[in-house]
Amino acid sequence: MLIFALTLLPVWLPATALDAAVSEQNIAHRLKIPAGPAETTLVKLAELTGTQLIFPYDLVKGIKTNAIDGRYSFSQAIKLMLSGTVLSASRGPRGLITVSLDTIPSQAGALAEMTMKGNPPQASQTPLLSEERTYLEEITVTARKRLESIRDVPFSIAAKTSSAIFLSGSQDLTDLARGVSGLSFIDLGPGQSQIAIRGISAGQVVRDQPGVKEQVGIYLDESVISMALFTPDLDLFDFNRIEVLRGPQGTLYGSGSLSGTLRYISNMPDLTKTQLITELSAEYTQRGDGTHRLKAMLNLPVMDDKMAVRLVGYHNGLAGYVDARLPDGRTLKNINQGQKSGGRLALSIKPTENIMITPRLVMQKIETDGFPRADIYNVLANPFTQTRPPITLNDHTQFIQFRESLDDTFLMTDMLTTLDMQAVTLTAVTTYINRDITVIRDSGQLTHSILAQPDAFGLSGVILDQKAPLVDKTALKQTSQELRLNSAADGPLSYVLGAFYSKTDREYGQTLQVDGFEDLTGLSTAGYTGLRDLMYYARYDFDFSQWAIFGEATYALTPKVNLSGGLRWFHFRESRHLRLDGLFTVSTGPAGLPAKTVSHGFTPRFIVEYKASENLSLNAQIAKGFRLGGINDPLNRPLCTDEDFNTFTNHDLFQNEELWNYEIGLKSSFKQGKIVFDAALFYGEVKNLQATIDAGSCSSRVIFNVPRARSMGMEAEITLRPHPDWDLNLSASLQDATIRSTLTTPTAAAQGILNGVEARNRLPTSPRVQASAQITHYWTLKPTWNGFLALNISYVGASYTQIRDQVPTFGAIDLTRVNLGAPSIEQFTFDPQLPGYSLSNIRVGVRHNNFELSFYVNNLWNKTVRTSLDRERGGIARIGYTLSPPRRIGLTLRSHF
Repeated sequence: MLIFALTLLPVWLPATALDAAVSEQNIAHRLKIPAGPAETTLVKLAELTGTQLIFPYDLVKGIKTNAIDGRYSFSQAIKLMLSGTVLSASRGPRGLITVSLDTIPSQAGALAEMTMKGNPPQASQTPLLSEERTYLEEITVTARKRLESIRDVPFSIAAKTSSAIFLSGSQDLTDLARGVSGLSFIDLGPGQSQIAIRGISAGQVVRDQPGVKEQVGIYLDESVISMALFTPDLDLFDFNRIEVLRGPQGTLYGSGSLSGTLRYISNMPDLTKTQLITELSAEYTQRGDGTHRLKAMLNLPVMDDKMAVRLVGYHNGLAGYVDARLPDGRTLKNINQGQKSGGRLALSIKPTENIMITPRLVMQKIETDGFPRADIYNVLANPFTQTRPPITLNDHTQFIQFRESLDDTFLMTDMLTTLDMQAVTLTAVTTYINRDITVIRDSGQLTHSILAQPDAFGLSGVILDQKAPLVDKTALKQTSQELRLNSAADGPLSYVLGAFYSKTDREYGQTLQVDGFEDLTGLSTAGYTGLRDLMYYARYDFDFSQWAIFGEATYALTPKVNLSGGLRWFHFRESRHLRLDGLFTVSTGPAGLPAKTVSHGFTPRFIVEYKASENLSLNAQIAKGFRLGGINDPLNRPLCTDEDFNTFTNHDLFQNEELWNYEIGLKSSFKQGKIVFDAALFYGEVKNLQATIDAGSCSSRVIFNVPRARSMGMEAEITLRPHPDWDLNLSASLQDATIRSTLTTPTAAAQGILNGVEARNRLPTSPRVQASAQITHYWTLKPTWNGFLALNISYVGASYTQIRDQVPTFGAIDLTRVNLGAPSIEQFTFDPQLPGYSLSNIRVGVRHNNFELSFYVNNLWNKTVRTSLDRERGGIARIGYTLSPPRRIGLTLRSHF
């Protein structure tokens, strides 16, 4: 070996041309290099991979690099070895790799001084914020079910690291979505969010639609956890990153990943070191509560390099900020307060060099005392009535007759097993999920709007003030198994082949009893259940099962051109048994109503990638995604007018929704990764969009398939590091998502557009414009004191909650339809469009040794943000908006040992 200028140590590639070295850096090798001093481990890496590597021997001496054990390309290996250290690698002309000190303000000075004194800093799998300054090239993802750099994924993908999430002020998925181009959401409160990607959405899924499936797949590592509306709102602490895969992922991820996939990627147990991380926060929400958050992680090796356990726990207070007016005139403050508690326990076992087994337990419980809804019209509390005392509700206020609540318990156990057989790696994922959700809602407005109509059940508009609790219960048990083979990518061909099976048992029930109703009205409501005062009773028993076989392969046609193709075959079966009873429906008796549906099909994907240079790649793809169909609920016949019954009956099933996506994209980087620019243009054709249609007077919802819809647009992301002290991240998306078919009512007497399903109307939950920017500054105060400041600004354009919201007359409520006496106005008007908004978050902090203290303000300008339009019985019972939290001010103390 030769010494250059007594400081640079080159490790020479034996008798190999440098031009060939560039392509060989992408070849996978079987590597096992223990953690150790860089001057030794880097030499070992160069020898095992046959790669020329230059590094400053004197400065890297004593700096400890991370252990690696598995099959990696040279690029992947060096990124993993240097992750969390003060070292970074860069590629020079003709593939020459240089390792140098990454003199970041939060580490420079003190860390360099420690290194020169022979006291090296230790690498960390989960470093504190100011320790983690990651170039985009260093982010590894598993979007294609294999570990690779995010720069090597040939389609549009975003990955938010734990540091980026913390800096942005994101506390849940809805916060995170504002900073990811193309990602939007409907939020009804904790545990009740619904995600959309690239504007592909049929609108808000309502709580009493248990048979509707999701359009975006949600995964926790390798385990699918998706559930329409009730997306698990997992705490983001100790996650490595969040991956957002834009566009259909039907080949590798299957049903539900119609428009994309979102993946929580957690930190696995570390076999080599003991770690303890804590995070304590105190927060005040304007016009609301003070809350706290307690979080901790412990990583503990049990047997050196053989077994380790990782334990994560958290308890978060959820601040209330909406008040509730009661019938007696009292006001309950901050009724949507609650708490979220949970944890994860993972055990990694490595019995041999080529086997890894990781069983895990995940638990979370969300409890809230109400919902973040503000009423603008309520049939029981409004200033227009002449039959009740008039009430004017203030901002951030709702009317209820009793406290509502949500109780959501999520339990998941899974086991990830990998067997490295050199030529291929076998991966097995077994998952079991048990989830119980209970929602208690005040349906007094609903029952009043039905019973107060003239001649309703012969009651001549009787007014009832009795409490009407509607109890929704969901019990989910889901088992899934995936088995797949990943090639070692030793040659030009790499592939993944797999099989998937899932079985889901889902029970859903609704019970609405109004105590004293039979005594007051003389009507009998008792059916086969024998329950008195029963307005509505429903019990759904679902059985979903799915089989799938999938595969995807990439072939390096030339050093610059890669061709990828994939295919998935699936077979799905759904059976449902439904039992109904009560005044508002037709009793089925104990035998109930059975129904079933079966579907099967193929979902392909084709990708062409052209690597114009080391810093520029272009890609084009055609891909198909799908969303499973299902069984519609029967109409509530006693409530239907004849016209509405004829319009909405005979729609027993709805078909699979399909998306064909056509996309071109580019990925580029300059100045050794200090400037990164990615962009994509897409056009998606939707077939059989599953539109939720309000069935008029029937107080029911029916899924209609809309033959055609489409979404087209672009997304772009720019990452800049103009100076070692500054980071700038920009992202934006433009999209035009519209309906391309018109549905009309089938009855000649009332021919017209059905529920706003008209060509050129927008798809709901789809802002045309979305953008975000984050600027971060780091500085050194003293040798062991470092500071940082992050400012995040996001903009989300206007959108609609449901397709029907675009009907010109929807924003006008006829007050003469319910018994308000002679209302002071005959029509109440409102704007159903959710206005666009901008939000700003700021965080400033300081770090000293193992401690970090930061001050933050979320929603800096205290904007009122409407995240969904809430309506009951089409608006005649209630109109309101779900609100995001107002300004939040807090302190966070973190420690790392």
